[in-house]
Amino acid sequence: MALSTITARVDEKDKASFDAFCSNVGLNTSTAINLFVKAVLRENRIPFEITQAADPFYSESNIAYVKKSVQELQAGKGTAHELIEVADE
Repeated sequence: MALSTITARVDEKDKASFDAFCSNVGLNTSTAINLFVKAVLRENRIPFEITQAADPFYSESNIAYVKKSVQELQAGKGTAHELIEVADE
């Protein structure tokens, strides 16, 4: 069977941690990646769930805070502030 090379860019610390994990479980990095590739091909999907973490801005507590703040502003309880622009570094 002919072999081919896959190149992927990974954060240095992540690679070191992954290499250490693989070593701890008796694998090398190449074997672990090959296990992943075989699982994808066998299952015809990524073999784990991929989700996006919820944006904390839209949490119930934050939405309640924003709504309360809007009500206070509409009731005239707000304070106007001058916009202060900061130069980019």
